[in-house]
Amino acid sequence: MTATVILWGHALAALLFAGLALSQLRAGTVSVPRTAFLVALGLTALWALAVAGIGAGDVVTKVAESVRNLGWLGFMFALLRRDAGARRDRAVKTIYGVIALVAAAGIVLAIVPASSAVQGVSAVRVLLRMMVAVGALVLVNHLYSLVAPAARGGIRMAVIALATMWLADLALYTAAYLGGDWPEVLIAARGVVMAAIVPVLAIAVHRNGDWTLNISRTVTWQSLTLVALTIYAMTTVLVISAIEAFGGGYARLAQTAFVFGSAAALLTLLSSPTIKAWLRVMVAKHLFRHRYDYRAEWVRFTETLGTPGESAPPLEERIVKAVADLTDSPAGLLLVADGAALALGTGWQWPGDPPSHVATDELTVFFADGAHIVELDSVRTGRATREELAAVPQWMLDHHAAWAVVPLVHVKTLIGAILLARPPIDRSLDWEDFDLLRIAGRQVASYLAEARAHEQLADARRFDEFNRRFAFILHDVKNLVSQLTLVARNAERHADNPDFRADMIATLQDSAGRMNDLLARLSQHHSGRADDPQAVELMPLAERVARRRGGSHAVIVSGSRDALALADPGRLEQALGHLIQNAVEASSGGDPVTVTVGHASIEIADTGRGMNAAFVRDHLFRPFVSTKPGGFGIGAFEARQVIQTMGGTLDVISREGEGTRFTISLPTAIAPSRMERAA
Repeated sequence: MTATVILWGHALAALLFAGLALSQLRAGTVSVPRTAFLVALGLTALWALAVAGIGAGDVVTKVAESVRNLGWLGFMFALLRRDAGARRDRAVKTIYGVIALVAAAGIVLAIVPASSAVQGVSAVRVLLRMMVAVGALVLVNHLYSLVAPAARGGIRMAVIALATMWLADLALYTAAYLGGDWPEVLIAARGVVMAAIVPVLAIAVHRNGDWTLNISRTVTWQSLTLVALTIYAMTTVLVISAIEAFGGGYARLAQTAFVFGSAAALLTLLSSPTIKAWLRVMVAKHLFRHRYDYRAEWVRFTETLGTPGESAPPLEERIVKAVADLTDSPAGLLLVADGAALALGTGWQWPGDPPSHVATDELTVFFADGAHIVELDSVRTGRATREELAAVPQWMLDHHAAWAVVPLVHVKTLIGAILLARPPIDRSLDWEDFDLLRIAGRQVASYLAEARAHEQLADARRFDEFNRRFAFILHDVKNLVSQLTLVARNAERHADNPDFRADMIATLQDSAGRMNDLLARLSQHHSGRADDPQAVELMPLAERVARRRGGSHAVIVSGSRDALALADPGRLEQALGHLIQNAVEASSGGDPVTVTVGHASIEIADTGRGMNAAFVRDHLFRPFVSTKPGGFGIGAFEARQVIQTMGGTLDVISREGEGTRFTISLPTAIAPSRMERAA
């Protein structure tokens, strides 16, 4: 019964395939895909006829089956090549060529007779057929994924028919490989399946239109991976068979060593970042027209920048990583615009510590003028322009890992720059790198500018909140003033009344307590309008503030007693008080705060916990940012504002674990002459 189904099922399939080929031959339309389709139909008809007339296990039938597979691979290749360019042809030829070689190897093994000298040849034959079927199924999926969505209706039925054919082959080959014999039931079922897919192919021909194809990097990588694994598996089987034939008593040990050794070598190669990077570069260089898959890169870029959640890295770190991932750079360093220079920002896996002064004014001007990406290797070898040679700081050139500098420009304003580390596979930047990095730099610059705008808006909102709170305090002060005014008015009439005096004292104590509470809520003194600058002796002023602010903590004042500066004494005393109080609170109990008076300058130093560069740059002089519980965080902000209004500057140097040093620099005052002092 099974033999009858095999005979008539394959005979019917041969008749149907031949009839479909003849019907298409009479259509008269000539094209490469149609010709390949007719050839594949004819070869399939001959193979089915051989199975029905000779048998599935005959050498002629096996050869015909491999030729049939080559025919359908040629048809799919003709569809792909129709709209492919030169570099796309390389990718397609590589994938299809390897599968065709595997099919051709099956033809050779089918012709070579098996003998006892070469054991395992039959298993290799079946394994090669399985590999062809699996590879063909992947290529069928490849074909469907590359067709434009509007044209998939015309090819969907053909894809279903080819996938069904090779799935039937794979089921038969798998059963034969595992069982060691060819199950006649599956052979018969395959004949029925082959006859059933002919109407499906006929519908596909009827619906066929113009196929527009676009190569897919993802599918290409999958196909190349499958080809590599197929070659690895085929090589492993052949080597194991050879070891079994010629290994003698040590065959089993040699086979085990080879399997484990080859698997370990393969895993080592696949896990190596350098090998992966080299493979990506080679594939992009030789198989594709462009180095980058711009859609995939942009999706990854935006996902890195927009990573949500509190556990996500800070925005500056995400910006560096997003740009570094574009060129496979393992690290990056953000430089932020700080006045006329570039200051150190956040780093992402950057090796070593960059210097505190990271960039020159010339580099800032160079980037602001043209937003030109600097390739540091060109500067090192002297191939760069004169402007680049003058602008790039020496420490970047001395750091071998430094590879390229990408400016971040937003609306013709330099926001910063990103220093990229050298990728695992060292190479020179080309036009694609420059274009992609330039666009990415503008994009992340807009992110940074938007983040700064949000910070400024948040500061304005905090000021509004502070003003509202101050308005509430003023309302309470008004109530206290009214209450005290009433007490003073009644005191004129009832001052001799003991009960009134007792009530007045209680009222005054309550008012004083409430006013102290208001001052604690306000937390900072209200600064009025600055007086005209005058010559101020700095040493007496510093000693007076140190005595008042020091309290139980030692504050040592030293320096020049003849130092004079132009300043508003009251506001300078207020600013100095803020800085000394901060230094006292940052110091431990046994470490004194030192105040050194110099020529028109005052230096306040402590050996406390210190601050990192990022906090000093981004948070120290921002209002309402405080590391102290309940602090308003406007002391340092107010001190700098006060000093700047007097024409001076406030500089800070701080290191974590070592302490902080503030330096107030003021305009110099001319000392009065002896006659003026006498007058």
